[in-house]
Amino acid sequence: MSRLLLCAALTLPCTLPTLSRTAQAEPPPGFVPLFNGKDLTGWQGHVTMAEREKITDPKQLQDLIKKRTATALQHWTVQDGAIYCDGKGGVSLQTTRDFGNFELLIDWKITPKGDSGIYLRGQPQVQIWDSDNLPDNLQADRGKGSGGLWNNPPGDPAKQPRKKADKPVGEWNTFRITVIGDQVTVQLNGETVVDKGKLHNYWFKNKPVPDKGPIELQIHGTPLWFRNIYIKELP
Repeated sequence: MSRLLLCAALTLPCTLPTLSRTAQAEPPPGFVPLFNGKDLTGWQGHVTMAEREKITDPKQLQDLIKKRTATALQHWTVQDGAIYCDGKGGVSLQTTRDFGNFELLIDWKITPKGDSGIYLRGQPQVQIWDSDNLPDNLQADRGKGSGGLWNNPPGDPAKQPRKKADKPVGEWNTFRITVIGDQVTVQLNGETVVDKGKLHNYWFKNKPVPDKGPIELQIHGTPLWFRNIYIKELP
């Protein structure tokens, strides 16, 4: 073995764990990136599914998207290969494309008392928060962790995660979210916290979940980061 190959073989085990904690250069097999690590191409200011239903004039809808995107870009930026939100402005970030069945990989990080979520097909949400520092009106959720489908009805088994799998606040976490039909499975840092929970239509409660909709990163008043956002569309 050459000296160069020997050095590479000796250093490889040390470098692989580091790659898993930083921005990846290539998506995992079968996945494509939703975030290119450089700018917010493919993302826009959010428009709710209710607004999309109500606004029938395409120009009016595009004008609203343009306005929301202008606001979003003041508060959502790219820093060191990650999407950063300062928590201000009140406009979430959503994909310009709609998705149906898919598997989503996404890293996230919050600050103390942080709060956010991942909207699926435009529906809230896979919850992200510092559950150890919740206000008194959310005492039932205190200490339960992230990953639950928090907007599901009271008593729904998927509303809260099965276990707390969050890393300490300020560290990176990883979601693997699978959506098939109206069923959602959420893995947080390798632990299954929701297993085939039902995704409800938040905007039109008497209707089923739409077949497709955008993926949205929620703004909720606190700084947060996202990176390594990859998707694999499923039949």
